[in-house]
Amino acid sequence: MTEFYVKVNPGSEEFKIENGLMPEIYLISEPENGRANSELTEKLSQVLDSRVGIVSGAKSRRKKLVTDLTEKELEKRLSSIQ
Repeated sequence: MTEFYVKVNPGSEEFKIENGLMPEIYLISEPENGRANSELTEKLSQVLDSRVGIVSGAKSRRKKLVTDLTEKELEKRLSSIQ
C-alpha cells in the first residue's frame, strides 16, 4: 500500500490530471455532499487500475490518498498520464 498527496480543483469543465511533485486533479463535481470525493476516488481508481481511498483531507483541497500499488508502480502509472 502506498500513501500519496494530491491537490483537487472541483467544479472544472473536465476531469484531468496534471503531474508534478503533487499531482493536481481537476474534478467536474462540486464539493457538495461528498460528490467531488466520490468522483475523485472512482475516476482515479479507473485511471490507476487500482483501488484508491481517502486517508485524510476529505473537506480540504489537499488530500492524502492510499492505493494498493507499490510506490514505483504508482509513479509509473501517474507518469504515463498525458
